Amino acid sequence: MHSLIDGILEASRARGPAATELWPAEERRDLVASAAEAKRNGLIPIIAEIKPKALGRTLAQEEVATYARAYAQYGACAISVLTEPTHFKGSLENARTARRAGLPVLRKDFIFSEVQLSEVQADLVLLIAALDIDLDRFVAAARDLGLEPLVEVHSEKEMKRALETEARIIGINNRNLKTLEVDLETFERLAPRARDAGVFLVAESGVHSPEDAVRMVRAGADALLVGTELMAGPERLGELNRL
Repeated sequence: MHSLIDGILEASRARGPAATELWPAEERRDLVASAAEAKRNGLIPIIAEIKPKALGRTLAQEEVATYARAYAQYGACAISVLTEPTHFKGSLENARTARRAGLPVLRKDFIFSEVQLSEVQADLVLLIAALDIDLDRFVAAARDLGLEPLVEVHSEKEMKRALETEARIIGINNRNLKTLEVDLETFERLAPRARDAGVFLVAESGVHSPEDAVRMVRAGADALLVGTELMAGPERLGELNRL
């Protein structure tokens, strides 16, 4: 595995898990329903990401709140929050703050232990197939806690593993976590098999223009996860999500 990922996992193990947070099921929000509403409003469903690393620094909570409100204002269907602090300068508090904007929140982190699943209130949690975790077990554990797992894949092998689980949402990452190279053809190559299986498909990484967004939708994306492009200006969301 790429040394970057090794370093992130090592730092996470050294840090240890945060305290468990439990919360009422009625407060949970549905990404699929939110994406459907966006489509009814003539928008491409975009999961807008709060990614402090894109700015090269941690964010004050008021900044996180400002981004979250702007994403809601410009029509995001959900908010992804990077909570990994060592490399991505995120925090669990960012997820708590972002959720006040009223949209479903995806916790994006390098989850390698079931204990991490209950660290913070979120509606969805990212499970990365490249970490070689037991996807079946982690999907079930997330569901038991009321979280919707979003299983991320980048290869045919990882897609096969994801489709063998009960995951209803699969993200295809156009970024190779080992080389960090981005190629939109990754989604186009892997999407047909997932579409045949009837899962909700998220295209991750590499969307920088309205043309990129439309390309991913035409390839079968039900939603797009966009981060760096929006951290420079949340108003860009209004350009990217127009059908």
